[in-house]
Amino acid sequence: MERLVQGHDGALDDLMERHGQRLFHYLLRQLSESEAEDCTQETFVRVYLNRGKFRLGAKFSTWIFTIATNLARDCQRRKTRHPEISVDAGSEDGGGTLLETMADSGATPKEALLAGERAEQVRQAVQALPAELREAVILYEYENLSQQEIAEVLRCTPKAVETRIYRARNLLRKALAALVAAN
Repeated sequence: MERLVQGHDGALDDLMERHGQRLFHYLLRQLSESEAEDCTQETFVRVYLNRGKFRLGAKFSTWIFTIATNLARDCQRRKTRHPEISVDAGSEDGGGTLLETMADSGATPKEALLAGERAEQVRQAVQALPAELREAVILYEYENLSQQEIAEVLRCTPKAVETRIYRARNLLRKALAALVAAN
């Protein structure tokens, strides 16, 4: 990021290569695949346009996740104001097909099917969380950010992050009780 701030535009390619996939997967946990792709690209556009505002010495991942979180919130707001009905029957979670899952994991068809169903139930339960809880739990559980980093991204206190994660886990525990009982 320091090189980008100093005017080396090629540094943006390095940042995209280093952080693009992780950022996309973070957004994919909150949005559809096409929305996640758009928001990922828009995040890097904003990084480039606002490179002069970046505080050297600050943690880049916190800054980029803040931008991405704000874009995801905007996208969610747009969806609630202007809902769209999809005519595509495909999966929006970006996951592979059952055969790809089986080939990757070496699982039997039954195991792969059950794992896919469990993953879909977890994804739906996370999606059903209120936005402030969903963002906190995704950043903590999937992106492995510290509570302090999440507090910076979400612009709240670390104690608020701790509370949000606790509440999200309780709601997920209740929503997924049947899934846990089946195992």
